[in-house]
Amino acid sequence: MHVLILGGTTEARRLAELLADDPLPSLRVTNSLAGRVTAPRTPPGEVRVGGFGGADGLAAWLRGNGVDLLIDATHPFAGTISFNAARAATTTHVPLLALRRPGWLPVEGDLWHETGSLAEAAGLLPALGRRVFLTTGRMGLAAFAHLHDPWFLVRSVDAPGAPHPPRMEVLLDRGPFTLDGERELLRRHRIDVVVTKDSGGAATAPKLTAAREAGVPVVVVRRPPVPDGVTVVAGPRQAAQWVREAYARCASPDPG
Repeated sequence: MHVLILGGTTEARRLAELLADDPLPSLRVTNSLAGRVTAPRTPPGEVRVGGFGGADGLAAWLRGNGVDLLIDATHPFAGTISFNAARAATTTHVPLLALRRPGWLPVEGDLWHETGSLAEAAGLLPALGRRVFLTTGRMGLAAFAHLHDPWFLVRSVDAPGAPHPPRMEVLLDRGPFTLDGERELLRRHRIDVVVTKDSGGAATAPKLTAAREAGVPVVVVRRPPVPDGVTVVAGPRQAAQWVREAYARCASPDPG
């Protein structure tokens, strides 16, 4: 059985580790990485890097490489590949599972402003603050490039390119982040508004607690939906169990 994991996330890497820790005979696992990070953390198993060329290209790869199961464990905001995966799975009749970490939920004391896009988030900033902690990743900076008045602290794994806001300082870092560290960051840079995507998970959640404690508003960009009809699980162990159950069905003799 051949499993293709569309990955690049902590959950995808953990799923690959779970499948490698207790390997099933003749189970082949291929991890696909988009290649947008310079030095990704490589999961166990086979690894391919780069795109597929849309839904048709992914479908051709599934057929050409004998893929039996497809798992979309990409970032919650990697919407294009998720819809391509759904189309390719339908075309090839390969079972598809989406692995999505749960999103964040506001609690008492949070000053959240939810938006549907980065452009909407940029539109809110002039009324909310002038010193912005921007944690939406380097790929979306163009949405804020027209804002000349606010100062931005941009945190990303790799250095961003143009276009980007004219008044900007870049902090190259990778989670997980600590609450004490996030408190100090907000204090040291005198941050008065935070912008983030609803990525979910614990690795980057401390900034939300730090902002709540400091009374700093947070602009939260809502994640895109999972394509209709796709089964979703919240954790790597559930995804690994899905693979094992599919493997058991294939390994069982046909009662007929």
